[in-house]
Amino acid sequence: MIELYESQRAMRAMRKAAIQRGVVAVLDVGTSKISCLVLRFDGTGRFVAAEKVGRMAGQAGFRVIGAATTRSRGVRFGEIEAMAETERAIRTAVQAAQKMAQIRVDHVIACFSGAGPRSYGLAGEVEITGQTVTDHDISRVLSACDVPDIGDGREVLHAQPVNFALDHRSGLIDPRGQIGNRLACDMHMLTVDAAAVQNLAHCVKRCDMELAGVANSAYVSGVAALVEDEQELGAACIDLGGGSSGLSIFIKKHMIYADAVRMGGDHITSDISMGLQIPQTTAERIKTFYGGVVATGMDDREMIETGGETGDYEHDRRKVSRAELIGIMRPRVEEILEEVRARLDAAGFEHLPSQQIVLTGGGSQIPGLDGLASRILGQRVRLGRPLRVHGLPQAATGPAFASAVGMCLFAANPQDEWWDFDIPVDRYPARSLRRAVKWFRDNW
Repeated sequence: MIELYESQRAMRAMRKAAIQRGVVAVLDVGTSKISCLVLRFDGTGRFVAAEKVGRMAGQAGFRVIGAATTRSRGVRFGEIEAMAETERAIRTAVQAAQKMAQIRVDHVIACFSGAGPRSYGLAGEVEITGQTVTDHDISRVLSACDVPDIGDGREVLHAQPVNFALDHRSGLIDPRGQIGNRLACDMHMLTVDAAAVQNLAHCVKRCDMELAGVANSAYVSGVAALVEDEQELGAACIDLGGGSSGLSIFIKKHMIYADAVRMGGDHITSDISMGLQIPQTTAERIKTFYGGVVATGMDDREMIETGGETGDYEHDRRKVSRAELIGIMRPRVEEILEEVRARLDAAGFEHLPSQQIVLTGGGSQIPGLDGLASRILGQRVRLGRPLRVHGLPQAATGPAFASAVGMCLFAANPQDEWWDFDIPVDRYPARSLRRAVKWFRDNW
Protein backbone atom coordinates (compact mmCIF):
# COMPACT_ATOMS: atom_id res chain seq x y z
CA MET A 1 0.00 0.00 0.00
CA ILE A 2 2.87 2.35 0.74
CA GLU A 3 4.41 1.72 -2.70
CA LEU A 4 1.02 2.38 -4.24
CA TYR A 5 0.62 5.56 -2.23
CA GLU A 6 4.07 6.78 -3.27
CA SER A 7 3.51 5.83 -6.92
CA GLN A 8 0.24 7.76 -7.10
CA ARG A 9 2.11 10.63 -5.49
CA ALA A 10 4.89 10.36 -8.07
CA MET A 11 2.31 10.47 -10.88
CA ARG A 12 0.70 13.55 -9.31
CA ALA A 13 4.10 15.27 -9.15
CA MET A 14 4.79 14.31 -12.77
CA ARG A 15 1.43 15.69 -13.91
CA LYS A 16 2.04 18.90 -11.98
CA ALA A 17 5.46 19.32 -13.65
CA ALA A 18 4.01 18.59 -17.13
CA ILE A 19 1.21 21.13 -16.65
CA GLN A 20 3.69 23.75 -15.44
CA ARG A 21 5.75 23.09 -18.58
CA GLY A 22 2.53 23.74 -20.48
CA VAL A 23 1.59 20.57 -22.34
CA VAL A 24 0.19 17.12 -21.52
CA ALA A 25 -1.69 14.42 -23.48
CA VAL A 26 -4.78 12.51 -22.40
CA LEU A 27 -5.48 9.04 -23.70
CA ASP A 28 -8.78 7.14 -23.72
CA VAL A 29 -7.97 3.46 -24.25
CA GLY A 30 -11.27 1.90 -25.27
CA THR A 31 -12.34 -1.40 -26.84
CA SER A 32 -13.56 0.16 -30.10
CA LYS A 33 -11.39 3.29 -30.36
CA ILE A 34 -8.31 4.93 -28.88
CA SER A 35 -8.49 8.73 -28.60
CA CYS A 36 -5.65 11.10 -27.82
CA LEU A 37 -6.02 14.81 -27.04
CA VAL A 38 -3.06 17.15 -26.55
CA LEU A 39 -3.72 19.95 -24.04
CA ARG A 40 -1.86 23.22 -23.77
CA PHE A 41 -2.08 24.99 -20.42
CA ASP A 42 -1.97 28.78 -20.31
CA GLY A 43 0.03 30.81 -17.82
CA THR A 44 -2.79 30.60 -15.27
CA GLY A 45 -2.38 26.83 -15.04
CA ARG A 46 -1.50 27.01 -11.36
CA PHE A 47 -1.75 23.56 -9.88
CA VAL A 48 -2.90 23.82 -6.29
CA ALA A 49 -2.95 20.40 -4.69
CA ALA A 50 -4.85 19.98 -1.44
CA GLU A 51 -5.83 23.65 -1.30
CA LYS A 52 -9.52 22.88 -1.11
CA VAL A 53 -10.25 19.47 0.36
CA GLY A 54 -12.49 17.34 -1.79
CA ARG A 55 -13.09 20.08 -4.35
CA MET A 56 -11.66 20.26 -7.82
CA ALA A 57 -8.29 21.65 -6.79
CA GLY A 58 -6.51 24.27 -8.86
CA GLN A 59 -8.64 25.49 -11.76
CA ALA A 60 -6.10 25.28 -14.56
CA GLY A 61 -7.00 26.89 -17.90
CA PHE A 62 -6.26 24.74 -20.96
CA ARG A 63 -6.97 24.40 -24.65
CA VAL A 64 -7.04 21.31 -26.90
CA ILE A 65 -4.38 21.81 -29.60
CA GLY A 66 -4.24 18.29 -31.02
CA ALA A 67 -6.78 15.47 -31.37
CA ALA A 68 -6.75 12.07 -33.03
CA THR A 69 -8.76 8.87 -32.91
CA THR A 70 -7.85 5.46 -34.27
CA ARG A 71 -9.52 2.09 -34.29
CA SER A 72 -8.62 0.17 -31.15
CA ARG A 73 -6.75 -3.10 -31.49
CA GLY A 74 -5.77 -5.63 -28.88
CA VAL A 75 -8.28 -4.36 -26.28
CA ARG A 76 -11.16 -6.52 -25.05
CA PHE A 77 -13.74 -5.68 -22.36
CA GLY A 78 -11.78 -2.44 -21.80
CA GLU A 79 -8.59 -4.33 -20.89
CA ILE A 80 -5.40 -4.84 -22.92
CA GLU A 81 -5.28 -8.33 -24.40
CA ALA A 82 -2.58 -8.07 -27.12
CA MET A 83 0.22 -5.73 -26.03
CA ALA A 84 1.94 -5.23 -29.41
CA GLU A 85 -1.32 -4.39 -31.23
CA THR A 86 -2.45 -1.96 -28.53
CA GLU A 87 0.97 -0.33 -28.53
CA ARG A 88 0.73 0.22 -32.31
CA ALA A 89 -2.77 1.73 -32.00
CA ILE A 90 -1.68 4.06 -29.15
CA ARG A 91 1.38 5.16 -31.14
CA THR A 92 -0.82 5.90 -34.18
CA ALA A 93 -3.25 8.05 -32.15
CA VAL A 94 -0.53 9.88 -30.19
CA GLN A 95 1.62 10.60 -33.26
CA ALA A 96 -1.38 11.96 -35.21
CA ALA A 97 -2.38 14.20 -32.27
CA GLN A 98 1.22 15.42 -31.87
CA LYS A 99 1.41 16.19 -35.59
CA MET A 100 -1.76 18.29 -35.39
CA ALA A 101 -0.45 20.05 -32.27
CA GLN A 102 3.04 20.43 -33.80
CA ILE A 103 4.61 19.57 -30.48
CA ARG A 104 6.11 16.49 -28.85
CA VAL A 105 4.42 15.18 -25.72
CA ASP A 106 6.26 13.14 -23.08
CA HIS A 107 3.59 12.79 -20.40
CA VAL A 108 0.22 11.14 -20.81
CA ILE A 109 -2.75 10.65 -18.48
CA ALA A 110 -4.83 7.61 -19.42
CA CYS A 111 -8.27 6.24 -18.63
CA PHE A 112 -9.67 2.77 -19.17
CA SER A 113 -12.89 0.88 -18.48
CA GLY A 114 -13.23 -2.70 -17.35
CA ALA A 115 -10.71 -4.20 -14.89
CA GLY A 116 -13.54 -5.21 -12.53
CA PRO A 117 -13.97 -1.96 -10.53
CA ARG A 118 -15.20 -2.32 -6.94
CA SER A 119 -16.38 0.50 -4.70
CA TYR A 120 -15.86 0.77 -0.95
CA GLY A 121 -17.19 3.36 1.49
CA LEU A 122 -14.69 3.98 4.29
CA ALA A 123 -15.06 6.03 7.45
CA GLY A 124 -12.58 7.43 9.96
CA GLU A 125 -12.77 9.58 13.10
CA VAL A 126 -10.15 11.37 15.24
CA GLU A 127 -9.93 13.78 18.16
CA ILE A 128 -8.63 17.20 17.11
CA THR A 129 -5.28 17.99 18.71
CA GLY A 130 -5.58 21.79 18.88
CA GLN A 131 -8.48 24.23 18.85
CA THR A 132 -8.93 24.37 15.09
CA VAL A 133 -8.75 21.78 12.29
CA THR A 134 -5.36 21.78 10.54
CA ASP A 135 -3.81 19.98 7.55
CA HIS A 136 -2.34 17.50 9.99
CA ASP A 137 -5.81 16.67 11.35
CA ILE A 138 -7.07 16.04 7.80
CA SER A 139 -4.12 13.68 7.20
CA ARG A 140 -4.83 11.92 10.48
CA VAL A 141 -8.53 11.39 9.80
CA LEU A 142 -7.82 10.07 6.30
CA SER A 143 -5.25 7.62 7.67
CA ALA A 144 -7.78 6.57 10.34
CA CYS A 145 -10.15 5.31 7.62
CA ASP A 146 -10.40 1.56 8.06
CA VAL A 147 -9.16 0.07 4.76
CA PRO A 148 -10.68 -3.35 4.07
CA ASP A 149 -8.57 -6.24 2.84
CA ILE A 150 -9.11 -5.65 -0.89
CA GLY A 151 -7.52 -8.97 -1.83
CA ASP A 152 -4.46 -9.98 -3.81
CA GLY A 153 -4.03 -8.66 -7.32
CA ARG A 154 -6.18 -5.58 -6.66
CA GLU A 155 -5.04 -1.97 -6.69
CA VAL A 156 -6.54 1.30 -5.43
CA LEU A 157 -7.32 3.55 -8.39
CA HIS A 158 -9.19 6.38 -6.64
CA ALA A 159 -9.47 7.26 -2.95
CA GLN A 160 -11.38 10.51 -2.45
CA PRO A 161 -12.71 12.12 0.74
CA VAL A 162 -16.38 12.80 -0.03
CA ASN A 163 -17.68 14.23 3.24
CA PHE A 164 -16.36 15.66 6.51
CA ALA A 165 -18.20 16.02 9.81
CA LEU A 166 -17.06 18.22 12.70
CA ASP A 167 -18.75 17.28 15.97
CA HIS A 168 -22.46 17.22 15.04
CA ARG A 169 -22.14 19.17 11.75
CA SER A 170 -21.96 16.97 8.68
CA GLY A 171 -21.73 17.76 4.95
CA LEU A 172 -18.58 19.90 5.24
CA ILE A 173 -16.39 20.21 2.15
CA ASP A 174 -13.34 21.75 3.82
CA PRO A 175 -13.29 21.79 7.64
CA ARG A 176 -9.83 23.39 7.95
CA GLY A 177 -9.69 26.44 10.20
CA GLN A 178 -12.98 25.54 11.92
CA ILE A 179 -13.30 24.95 15.66
CA GLY A 180 -14.38 21.58 17.01
CA ASN A 181 -13.41 18.49 19.01
CA ARG A 182 -14.04 15.42 16.81
CA LEU A 183 -13.43 15.19 13.07
CA ALA A 184 -14.96 12.41 10.99
CA CYS A 185 -14.51 11.65 7.30
CA ASP A 186 -16.22 9.49 4.68
CA MET A 187 -14.03 8.29 1.83
CA HIS A 188 -14.87 6.53 -1.43
CA MET A 189 -12.27 4.03 -2.58
CA LEU A 190 -12.29 2.35 -5.97
CA THR A 191 -10.15 -0.72 -6.57
CA VAL A 192 -9.41 -2.43 -9.88
CA ASP A 193 -7.56 -5.47 -11.14
CA ALA A 194 -3.87 -4.57 -10.72
CA ALA A 195 -2.78 -6.42 -13.88
CA ALA A 196 -4.95 -4.14 -16.07
CA VAL A 197 -3.26 -0.99 -14.70
CA GLN A 198 0.20 -2.56 -14.98
CA ASN A 199 -0.42 -3.58 -18.60
CA LEU A 200 -1.57 -0.05 -19.44
CA ALA A 201 1.47 1.50 -17.72
CA HIS A 202 3.79 -0.92 -19.51
CA CYS A 203 2.14 -0.22 -22.86
CA VAL A 204 2.48 3.57 -22.42
CA LYS A 205 6.14 3.09 -21.44
CA ARG A 206 6.75 1.05 -24.60
CA CYS A 207 5.39 4.02 -26.56
CA ASP A 208 8.25 6.15 -25.10
CA MET A 209 6.00 8.20 -22.82
CA GLU A 210 5.60 8.58 -19.08
CA LEU A 211 2.29 7.74 -17.43
CA ALA A 212 1.37 10.78 -15.31
CA GLY A 213 -1.98 9.53 -14.06
CA VAL A 214 -4.70 6.91 -14.50
CA ALA A 215 -8.46 7.19 -14.07
CA ASN A 216 -11.58 5.09 -14.39
CA SER A 217 -13.55 5.80 -17.60
CA ALA A 218 -16.95 5.75 -15.89
CA TYR A 219 -15.73 8.39 -13.41
CA VAL A 220 -14.36 10.81 -16.01
CA SER A 221 -17.42 10.29 -18.26
CA GLY A 222 -19.59 11.38 -15.34
CA VAL A 223 -17.39 14.45 -14.81
CA ALA A 224 -17.90 15.42 -18.48
CA ALA A 225 -21.54 14.44 -19.11
CA LEU A 226 -23.31 15.38 -15.86
CA VAL A 227 -24.22 19.03 -15.42
CA GLU A 228 -23.41 20.71 -12.12
CA ASP A 229 -26.88 20.28 -10.60
CA GLU A 230 -26.88 16.56 -11.38
CA GLN A 231 -23.46 16.10 -9.78
CA GLU A 232 -24.67 18.01 -6.71
CA LEU A 233 -28.14 16.46 -6.19
CA GLY A 234 -27.40 12.90 -7.28
CA ALA A 235 -27.25 11.24 -10.69
CA ALA A 236 -25.92 8.15 -12.41
CA CYS A 237 -23.86 8.25 -15.59
CA ILE A 238 -23.97 5.18 -17.84
CA ASP A 239 -21.15 5.16 -20.39
CA LEU A 240 -22.12 2.69 -23.11
CA GLY A 241 -18.80 1.79 -24.70
CA GLY A 242 -17.77 -0.85 -27.22
CA GLY A 243 -16.59 -3.67 -24.97
CA SER A 244 -18.02 -2.64 -21.60
CA SER A 245 -20.57 -0.27 -20.12
CA GLY A 246 -19.31 1.85 -17.24
CA LEU A 247 -21.52 3.11 -14.45
CA SER A 248 -20.80 5.90 -11.96
CA ILE A 249 -22.98 7.56 -9.32
CA PHE A 250 -22.34 11.13 -8.16
CA ILE A 251 -23.69 13.21 -5.30
CA LYS A 252 -22.38 16.45 -3.78
CA LYS A 253 -19.97 16.67 -6.77
CA HIS A 254 -18.24 13.42 -5.77
CA MET A 255 -18.32 9.95 -7.22
CA ILE A 256 -19.63 7.59 -4.55
CA TYR A 257 -19.92 4.39 -6.61
CA ALA A 258 -18.53 2.91 -9.83
CA ASP A 259 -18.98 -0.38 -11.61
CA ALA A 260 -18.78 -1.88 -15.09
CA VAL A 261 -20.90 -4.33 -17.09
CA ARG A 262 -18.84 -6.49 -19.44
CA MET A 263 -21.13 -5.82 -22.41
CA GLY A 264 -21.33 -2.96 -24.88
CA GLY A 265 -21.92 -1.89 -28.48
CA ASP A 266 -19.58 -4.53 -29.92
CA HIS A 267 -21.83 -7.27 -28.55
CA ILE A 268 -24.80 -5.75 -30.39
CA THR A 269 -22.69 -5.70 -33.58
CA SER A 270 -21.75 -9.37 -33.08
CA ASP A 271 -25.43 -10.29 -32.66
CA ILE A 272 -26.26 -8.55 -35.96
CA SER A 273 -23.31 -10.24 -37.66
CA MET A 274 -24.41 -13.70 -36.52
CA GLY A 275 -28.14 -13.08 -36.96
CA LEU A 276 -27.84 -11.82 -40.54
CA GLN A 277 -24.71 -13.86 -41.41
CA ILE A 278 -22.73 -10.81 -42.54
CA PRO A 279 -19.18 -9.61 -41.69
CA GLN A 280 -18.58 -7.55 -38.53
CA THR A 281 -17.69 -4.40 -40.53
CA THR A 282 -20.96 -4.60 -42.50
CA ALA A 283 -22.90 -5.25 -39.28
CA GLU A 284 -21.30 -2.16 -37.67
CA ARG A 285 -22.26 0.00 -40.68
CA ILE A 286 -25.87 -1.28 -40.71
CA LYS A 287 -26.15 -0.74 -36.93
CA THR A 288 -24.87 2.83 -37.25
CA PHE A 289 -27.09 3.86 -40.16
CA TYR A 290 -30.29 1.85 -39.58
CA GLY A 291 -30.16 0.60 -35.99
CA GLY A 292 -32.84 1.20 -33.37
CA VAL A 293 -34.69 -0.44 -30.50
CA VAL A 294 -38.33 0.58 -31.13
CA ALA A 295 -40.07 -0.86 -34.20
CA THR A 296 -43.03 0.86 -35.90
CA GLY A 297 -45.31 -0.29 -38.74
CA MET A 298 -43.05 1.55 -41.20
CA ASP A 299 -40.07 -0.64 -40.33
CA ASP A 300 -41.58 -3.76 -41.90
CA ARG A 301 -41.52 -2.00 -45.26
CA GLU A 302 -38.10 -0.34 -44.96
CA MET A 303 -35.61 -2.73 -46.57
CA ILE A 304 -31.86 -2.65 -45.94
CA GLU A 305 -29.29 -4.08 -48.37
CA THR A 306 -26.85 -6.23 -46.45
CA GLY A 307 -24.21 -6.18 -49.23
CA GLY A 308 -21.15 -8.42 -49.16
CA GLU A 309 -18.11 -9.55 -51.10
CA THR A 310 -18.47 -13.31 -51.04
CA GLY A 311 -18.83 -13.56 -54.82
CA ASP A 312 -22.18 -15.34 -54.44
CA TYR A 313 -24.56 -12.95 -56.25
CA GLU A 314 -27.72 -14.12 -54.49
CA HIS A 315 -26.09 -14.01 -51.04
CA ASP A 316 -24.59 -10.57 -51.59
CA ARG A 317 -27.86 -9.01 -52.80
CA ARG A 318 -29.94 -10.01 -49.79
CA LYS A 319 -32.22 -7.49 -48.10
CA VAL A 320 -33.59 -7.45 -44.57
CA SER A 321 -36.32 -5.30 -43.10
CA ARG A 322 -35.45 -2.72 -40.45
CA ALA A 323 -37.95 -4.46 -38.14
CA GLU A 324 -35.80 -7.62 -38.37
CA LEU A 325 -32.68 -5.62 -37.49
CA ILE A 326 -34.42 -4.05 -34.48
CA GLY A 327 -35.58 -7.53 -33.42
CA ILE A 328 -31.92 -8.61 -33.23
CA MET A 329 -30.66 -5.46 -31.45
CA ARG A 330 -33.34 -4.96 -28.83
CA PRO A 331 -32.81 -8.12 -26.70
CA ARG A 332 -29.09 -7.35 -26.25
CA VAL A 333 -29.77 -3.68 -25.39
CA GLU A 334 -32.39 -4.82 -22.86
CA GLU A 335 -29.88 -7.30 -21.36
CA ILE A 336 -27.26 -4.54 -20.91
CA LEU A 337 -29.82 -2.19 -19.30
CA GLU A 338 -31.16 -4.96 -16.99
CA GLU A 339 -27.60 -5.61 -15.83
CA VAL A 340 -27.08 -1.87 -15.22
CA ARG A 341 -30.30 -1.76 -13.21
CA ALA A 342 -29.10 -4.64 -11.02
CA ARG A 343 -25.90 -2.68 -10.26
CA LEU A 344 -27.86 0.51 -9.50
CA ASP A 345 -30.12 -1.42 -7.10
CA ALA A 346 -27.09 -2.97 -5.39
CA ALA A 347 -25.63 0.52 -4.91
CA GLY A 348 -28.84 1.81 -3.28
CA PHE A 349 -29.40 4.39 -6.01
CA GLU A 350 -33.11 4.74 -5.13
CA HIS A 351 -32.17 6.35 -1.79
CA LEU A 352 -30.59 9.42 -3.41
CA PRO A 353 -32.60 12.69 -3.32
CA SER A 354 -32.49 12.95 -7.12
CA GLN A 355 -32.38 9.93 -9.41
CA GLN A 356 -31.48 11.35 -12.79
CA ILE A 357 -29.79 8.92 -15.19
CA VAL A 358 -27.59 10.16 -18.02
CA LEU A 359 -26.65 7.92 -20.95
CA THR A 360 -23.44 8.72 -22.79
CA GLY A 361 -20.74 6.91 -24.78
CA GLY A 362 -20.90 5.78 -28.41
CA GLY A 363 -23.61 3.18 -27.71
CA SER A 364 -26.02 5.84 -26.39
CA GLN A 365 -26.64 7.07 -29.94
CA ILE A 366 -28.99 4.20 -30.86
CA PRO A 367 -32.38 5.81 -31.73
CA GLY A 368 -35.07 5.20 -29.10
CA LEU A 369 -32.59 4.08 -26.44
CA ASP A 370 -33.55 6.79 -23.91
CA GLY A 371 -37.23 5.71 -23.97
CA LEU A 372 -36.36 2.04 -23.52
CA ALA A 373 -33.85 2.89 -20.77
CA SER A 374 -36.38 4.96 -18.79
CA ARG A 375 -38.81 2.00 -18.92
CA ILE A 376 -36.23 -0.57 -17.78
CA LEU A 377 -34.40 1.62 -15.25
CA GLY A 378 -37.61 3.22 -14.01
CA GLN A 379 -36.12 6.70 -13.75
CA ARG A 380 -35.80 9.91 -15.73
CA VAL A 381 -33.23 9.33 -18.45
CA ARG A 382 -31.55 11.83 -20.74
CA LEU A 383 -28.81 11.57 -23.33
CA GLY A 384 -25.63 13.34 -22.27
CA ARG A 385 -23.03 15.01 -24.44
CA PRO A 386 -19.69 16.03 -22.92
CA LEU A 387 -19.20 19.63 -21.81
CA ARG A 388 -17.62 21.97 -24.34
CA VAL A 389 -13.85 22.26 -24.06
CA HIS A 390 -11.81 25.01 -25.73
CA GLY A 391 -10.26 23.95 -29.02
CA LEU A 392 -11.99 20.57 -29.26
CA PRO A 393 -12.66 19.68 -32.94
CA GLN A 394 -16.33 19.36 -33.90
CA ALA A 395 -15.84 15.66 -34.66
CA ALA A 396 -14.87 15.01 -31.03
CA THR A 397 -17.85 16.66 -29.33
CA GLY A 398 -20.26 13.68 -29.45
CA PRO A 399 -21.19 11.27 -26.64
CA ALA A 400 -18.51 8.80 -27.80
CA PHE A 401 -15.89 11.28 -26.56
CA ALA A 402 -17.33 11.78 -23.05
CA SER A 403 -14.45 9.96 -21.35
CA ALA A 404 -11.78 11.74 -23.44
CA VAL A 405 -13.26 15.15 -22.55
CA GLY A 406 -13.66 14.03 -18.93
CA MET A 407 -9.95 13.17 -18.90
CA CYS A 408 -9.14 16.77 -19.93
CA LEU A 409 -11.16 18.08 -16.97
CA PHE A 410 -9.58 15.47 -14.68
CA ALA A 411 -6.08 16.49 -15.82
CA ALA A 412 -6.73 20.20 -15.35
CA ASN A 413 -8.79 20.07 -12.14
CA PRO A 414 -7.94 16.90 -10.22
CA GLN A 415 -10.04 16.15 -7.17
CA ASP A 416 -8.15 15.71 -3.94
CA GLU A 417 -7.26 12.12 -3.25
CA TRP A 418 -5.79 10.29 -0.29
CA TRP A 419 -2.21 10.58 -1.57
CA ASP A 420 -2.36 14.40 -1.81
CA PHE A 421 -1.97 14.60 1.97
CA ASP A 422 1.08 13.88 4.09
CA ILE A 423 -0.11 10.75 5.84
CA PRO A 424 2.59 9.58 8.26
CA VAL A 425 3.85 6.07 7.46
CA ASP A 426 3.21 4.85 11.00
CA ARG A 427 -0.45 5.87 10.59
CA TYR A 428 -1.15 3.43 7.73
CA PRO A 429 -3.77 0.80 8.54
CA ALA A 430 -1.79 -2.29 9.58
CA ARG A 431 -3.71 -4.67 7.35
CA SER A 432 -2.96 -2.73 4.22
CA LEU A 433 0.82 -2.97 4.76
CA ARG A 434 0.70 -6.58 3.65
CA ARG A 435 0.30 -5.59 0.02
CA ALA A 436 3.32 -4.24 -1.85
CA VAL A 437 3.00 -3.05 -5.44
CA LYS A 438 6.28 -4.30 -6.88
CA TRP A 439 5.90 -3.05 -10.43
CA PHE A 440 6.16 0.62 -9.45
CA ARG A 441 9.61 0.02 -7.99
CA ASP A 442 10.58 -1.51 -11.33
CA ASN A 443 9.05 1.29 -13.38
CA TRP A 444 9.74 4.54 -11.55
